[in-house]
Amino acid sequence: MNQSKKKEGLQSRFELKTVLETSRMLVESRNSEFIINNLLLILMGRLLVSRAAIFIYDPQTGSYSLRKSKGLPDLKENDKYQIIEKDTHKDRVYFEAKLSNEPFRSSLGDTDGGLFFNLRTSNNHHGLLFLGKKANSQPFEEHELEFIEGLCIISTAALVNSQLFTELKNTYRNLDRRIHELNTLFDLSKEFNLLVDREKISRIFKFALLGQLFIRTFFLIYKNQDDINLLAASGLQKQPDSKEIQKLFEATQDDVIQVDESFGEDHAWICESDITALISVSIQNEKVAVIGVGERANGVPFSETDFNFLKSLANLAVISIQKTYFLEERIDKERMEEELSIAKSIQEGLLPDPIPEIEGVDLAASTISSREVGGDYFDIAKTLDGNTILAIADVTGKGVPAALLMANLQSMLHVLLPVDITLSEATERINNLIYRNTPPDKFITFFWAKYLSTHKILRYVNAGHNPPLLLRNNSNTFEELSEGGLLLGAMETMMPYDQKDIQLNFNDVLICYTDGVNEAMDTDEEEYGIDRLKECIIRNRDKTSNEIMEAIVDEVSVFSNHKLFDDLTLLIIKATS
Repeated sequence: MNQSKKKEGLQSRFELKTVLETSRMLVESRNSEFIINNLLLILMGRLLVSRAAIFIYDPQTGSYSLRKSKGLPDLKENDKYQIIEKDTHKDRVYFEAKLSNEPFRSSLGDTDGGLFFNLRTSNNHHGLLFLGKKANSQPFEEHELEFIEGLCIISTAALVNSQLFTELKNTYRNLDRRIHELNTLFDLSKEFNLLVDREKISRIFKFALLGQLFIRTFFLIYKNQDDINLLAASGLQKQPDSKEIQKLFEATQDDVIQVDESFGEDHAWICESDITALISVSIQNEKVAVIGVGERANGVPFSETDFNFLKSLANLAVISIQKTYFLEERIDKERMEEELSIAKSIQEGLLPDPIPEIEGVDLAASTISSREVGGDYFDIAKTLDGNTILAIADVTGKGVPAALLMANLQSMLHVLLPVDITLSEATERINNLIYRNTPPDKFITFFWAKYLSTHKILRYVNAGHNPPLLLRNNSNTFEELSEGGLLLGAMETMMPYDQKDIQLNFNDVLICYTDGVNEAMDTDEEEYGIDRLKECIIRNRDKTSNEIMEAIVDEVSVFSNHKLFDDLTLLIIKATS
């Protein structure tokens, strides 16, 4: 009896020592394969078991995958099995291997005397340990079951720690990679921000793809306004034409497209160059670029992290490229503004400044361009016989083309000043010159007059211009000066222009204007009109010419909410004697 107790005591101390040594060995290990393999070897060697296996539980599917087996040739590692037939089994230390799942049961061989032991921690079930019957076919004794349970608890804790360590290591590895990628993107962004040359930006983008992701084949399609072009490429077997580029750009709708056989059939040129993925780049919800990349030189497939890095890198490059276009547009705009400013000063120099004084009349004139330069024109010039030429004109269109045609008209008028011909003949010559030397869609409405100061007579010709309004002293009825002919440049002169003389008496007011006055519109798109203009003239008839002009300009400006859509010009003549 004493010998038996002594033997049991020695056996217990041996098992305890084994558990302690195993515990130290397994807890210190971070390798799950080492932990599982040693658990099986220790149990099989200590208990003389010839068949054993460890199954890891998948909580999402409720199945068990084989992690390691010994003496079970019909089982394959990583295959999934349904083992637990009762939920209560998960709460027990062990249960008999008497399963109704016949295919699985058969693969375990003779299950008589075999047991499944739970691999669990205090809160979770992690898997199962299968042990076949002992070599002597004797059932497991109580102290053996306790020994197995202790090792299972220690091994399960070690496995969980190993898994956590592996996840933590992967997290740190991914974090290090992300930090490296962020540092790379930060350095590239600084580099890109310093560049205004698209070719250099494309070259750095190419080196970044090769250095960071081992990508040798790529292309960059960029959309600038309505133009879609292949901006950069490397390693392409075939250069696509404009239609192929346009088609691919429109077909790339998703952020990332992995090129498959179906997509490749519609875009054969990218398959010929072994392009495997397409990345769409959008700025402010508008697609502006498509990046295509080939396989990596190291053969490693692209991961989600790789695609995220690619998208970030592509965004940096595309924003920098877009910046170069904006910079070019800004430079062009500033150059144009400078040229327009020079043109404006030249145009202003063509107009009489200051307004000359003429005996017997009070003169005022002004032009306001809706743009930097305009097509409205007025002039006041002395003739060789001591009289005065007064002119006002409106060129079709706005801006630079209209300003150029206005300058031509001004030069023609001044060339004809010393020539001794009538206004009618001079108008005919000007019309023919403009008709022969300007496009058919360009023409000029023109009114000019010669003021004979000795006789106080205004001799005029109206070539299709808004009829000037003559308001006689002590009358509220307007006369319209419309005698003349066709507007300038519409067709070659077929009939002579009519000219007419009118007498200007004391306090008579003549308002010459362009359609920027009467066609000015308010916010409801209602025109200012001739009636409002006449009412304004009548209200201010007793003022000077300059005051009448200011009153008209102010009223039109307020009516149109200070927004002019056309050039506005006024030439006002008031008889003072």
